[in-house]
Amino acid sequence: MAKRSSGTPATAARGRRSPRMSGDEREAAILATTEKLLESVPFTDISIDDLASGAGISRPTFYFYFGSKDDVLLALLDRLVQRSEEAIAGLEPSEDAVRQGWQDVLGVYLDTFTAQRGVALACADARFRNDRVREGWDRAATLWVDNTTAGIEAERARGAAPAGRPAREIAIALNAMNERAIYGTLTGAEPSLPRDAVLDVLVDIWMAAIYTTPPKL
Repeated sequence: MAKRSSGTPATAARGRRSPRMSGDEREAAILATTEKLLESVPFTDISIDDLASGAGISRPTFYFYFGSKDDVLLALLDRLVQRSEEAIAGLEPSEDAVRQGWQDVLGVYLDTFTAQRGVALACADARFRNDRVREGWDRAATLWVDNTTAGIEAERARGAAPAGRPAREIAIALNAMNERAIYGTLTGAEPSLPRDAVLDVLVDIWMAAIYTTPPKL
């Protein structure tokens, strides 16, 4: 005769506890919830309760991982920058495909910001009201300028690009242009470039700025 279970199915189900999330999983859930909400909701309209509920945690538990909504945004900005830097690692102009090299690099930034549109726009807006977000954005901008400066100097060193204004000055202007152009494309603010044209336009201007011999004064 088969041995009978000592408890009913309902009793057995109540006796099994669902696995608890680890600390890393809770933090990841908060970040994922924020990313998801930013696809359709302005950052200013998202509450701590929204983030905690979406992550499956309590409000007090949220504060164990982040001190504020802006702290979450800073973490997302750091991750956005890290993803773009990882994606362009090893990409650089080559002697045989100069334009394609720059297009690959700029395309990575455009694709990364397009894929994380909500995060990018929230960070771009928040920097005007929060010093810490602005400092994080400025660190990212400095990193992109440093990368561009190194690329221009490398092209000059191998004789592909002419000498001219300091490479860093050109890099600052080009990246500032990128920021405004991409922001306009992502928001639809006018005047703005359509998504299918913005990359080609930016690459054209970068090529002209880096490889055209400057006029003599």
